[in-house]
Amino acid sequence: MVQQAIDLGVCCFGENKVQEAIKKFCDINKNNIELHLIGHLQKNKVKKAVQIFDVIQTVDSLALAEKINSQAHAFNTKQRIYCQVNIGSDPKKFGFSKQEILEFCNDISTLKYLSFEGLMTILPLNFKDIENKKLYKKMYDLHNKIKEKHPTCRELSMGMTNDYISAIQGGSTMIRIGTGIFGKR
Repeated sequence: MVQQAIDLGVCCFGENKVQEAIKKFCDINKNNIELHLIGHLQKNKVKKAVQIFDVIQTVDSLALAEKINSQAHAFNTKQRIYCQVNIGSDPKKFGFSKQEILEFCNDISTLKYLSFEGLMTILPLNFKDIENKKLYKKMYDLHNKIKEKHPTCRELSMGMTNDYISAIQGGSTMIRIGTGIFGKR
């Protein structure tokens, strides 16, 4: 299915798990595609993640950013990252709080082997569209505030198959619609 998508012109793929990405993309020529990690990254998988992913969208702590920076240094590469923000304060979701990201983005942007390119969020499940729109607005405003000090933070990854229209209306520059294209797992 991935090769068929590439043949049809899809050039940006998101994957939730490091091990699944290794299996799916090991035999595929990655020269013309970009691979994003959009699932939680455990610290013990950082080395593999840096080897396979062009962008890690789920940096959710300064400690994780520092570990990614260290591995990128070991591979003499610059790892592109987005910081995940838990804008809905969902205890079941990972990510910086709004206050934490404002505090730590300065530290993260100084890590030599990281390229801080965006913010990412996953909203709480089962919220109504009106609540989602409010959270997307908060995320959009936060992104603009951070982008003023960190102009490399251009991307705002928010919205999935069920809410991508609201996300686009809310200012998303990148949506994640895997289920809509590939179906349920």
